Amino acid sequence: MRFSNKVVIVTGGASGIGLAAARRFHAEGAAVVIADVQDELGQRAAAQLGEGRCVYRHTDVASWDDVQAMVATAEAEFGGLDILFNNAGVGCFAATPDLTPEEWRRVMAIDLDGVFYGCKAALPAMRKRGGGAIVNTASISGMAADFSFAAYNAAKAGVINYTRAVAIDHAHERIRANAVCPGPVDTPIIAGINEMQGVRQVWDKAVPMGRFARAEEIAAVVLFLASDDASYMTGAIVPVDGGVTAHTGQPDLPGMLGLRGV
Repeated sequence: MRFSNKVVIVTGGASGIGLAAARRFHAEGAAVVIADVQDELGQRAAAQLGEGRCVYRHTDVASWDDVQAMVATAEAEFGGLDILFNNAGVGCFAATPDLTPEEWRRVMAIDLDGVFYGCKAALPAMRKRGGGAIVNTASISGMAADFSFAAYNAAKAGVINYTRAVAIDHAHERIRANAVCPGPVDTPIIAGINEMQGVRQVWDKAVPMGRFARAEEIAAVVLFLASDDASYMTGAIVPVDGGVTAHTGQPDLPGMLGLRGV
């Protein structure tokens, strides 16, 4: 029960990595605010967890007013805030000439502004508690580029360096900030990929471990970073990617030539 008597907010908590994390935090003793725009899914998740330690709050992370209200909900319902998991995000598949200014701003507003708003609103609440932990969902797409994913690449790169800035600015207040950088994860966001002939097989092969992550595997690292087990970690950018960023991109010659053993 690493999170007994802790209060946690999870944005994007109604599905995918956020839901997996919310369930784990709750199972390990935390009171949890699930924040999302997917009201039906969020309310269902909160009802399933229940036990007076979970509430759902409709939150558009691109809205400063919504994010302030989200933190106020944690304080009103559970007496404070100890941990923030800034997880909400969207993608956008378009090369720069085809990327509209409106779509660029939408990705930035949710993926980057939302992280800034979350931290800005949470930090005063954490000061009242004498410290806290922030975990931001960045991405390996913020560490290098992807084809036709420019807005997402830029936003997640911003999350990475903003995480470092928060970490050094608030280390003296016992507030830690770290980021997790998932590779490909089996979540509802990428469900359409599985319907595209041959795409999933090629993508799986690009991962040294040969498969996408499960949302629960990312959540496990998030909980570690939020826990006292990571008490001396701040400003860390942690890839959880099955080895993708460890790879130079050169072809798998042993695999191509049939030289790899069992």
